[in-house]
Amino acid sequence: MMQADGRQPARRKAGIVDTFRAVGASFFGVRGRRSHERDLAGLDPVRVVVVGVLAAAAFVAVLVMIARAAAG
Repeated sequence: MMQADGRQPARRKAGIVDTFRAVGASFFGVRGRRSHERDLAGLDPVRVVVVGVLAAAAFVAVLVMIARAAAG
């Protein structure tokens, strides 16, 4: 969407909390179309990859701890 003078409106860069929310929603598959489009416009791809890797590592660590506790 362009402004009246032909310039693109300033995009709001997503913060780290927004990145965590987007990655978390993606893990569970609960993102809506509108939020997906908003995320595409504001998220930094490098941040998304880093947060995704950290979230996956944390998920695996929790599963390992649960398995160890269950095994005895």
